Amino acid sequence: MKDRFYSDSRNKEKVELNRSKGAGALYDWIKTILITFAIFAFIFLFVFRIVRVDGPSMNSTLENGDMVILTDIFYTPRDGDIVVVSHAAEHEKPIIKRVIATEGQTLKLDYENNRVIVNGVILDEDYINNGITFGSIYPDYEIPETIPKGKVFVMGDNRRESKDSRDHRIGLINSEDIIGKAQVLMYPFGDRFGYLY
Repeated sequence: MKDRFYSDSRNKEKVELNRSKGAGALYDWIKTILITFAIFAFIFLFVFRIVRVDGPSMNSTLENGDMVILTDIFYTPRDGDIVVVSHAAEHEKPIIKRVIATEGQTLKLDYENNRVIVNGVILDEDYINNGITFGSIYPDYEIPETIPKGKVFVMGDNRRESKDSRDHRIGLINSEDIIGKAQVLMYPFGDRFGYLY
């Protein structure tokens, strides 16, 4: 009888021990998932962002519906970068464009000879759609010869259909309104997938 009592109490202790081990394992598992989620949330909120391209203004580098990964930590706009801008002069939606000139640089849009000249150098724009430098869009306001401090001049790669810094509704972009640089085309998968230049 005594042996049975000890055996029953030992079995109860084993069951309780197994339960506490199971609860501890479940707690560790949930904690691991939450920490992993927090790390990914931090990365995608403060290091990387995913943005969907809306419209044809960056064809054929980027097309409507493409998904790109942005980075913005310690980012300073540079010529040739593809950037996402939170808003422009009279445009409240984010836009994606290419940086053509930054503060302190001189800029000339030579419509007669179909050239863009930055700091006296003719740009080799192999990224523009169909090799058309300007299309039918001409500036509807006076673009300063030297880009002012804190400003950036942007244009889309599809110059015929890009509303950009040539249009007073977009104008020169404030550097602080740039959300980040588009680094990688992540969707669609296939030949175009990869790093953006």
